[in-house]
Amino acid sequence: MEEKVLEAMKAAGKPVRPGDIAKILGVDSKEVSKAIAALKKDGKVHSPKRCCYAPVE
Repeated sequence: MEEKVLEAMKAAGKPVRPGDIAKILGVDSKEVSKAIAALKKDGKVHSPKRCCYAPVE
């Protein structure tokens, strides 16, 4: 799930909300939020502004 979320973020090309990623992937936003939390912990994503996430370059 984390890899799918990361790929969706890269494809978007801009900071996205968890709900937007959930719509793109067709999954529950809670699953996306868990994946983002794990990715953030690993340092793979960051939050440039409140409630928006983007992959770390």
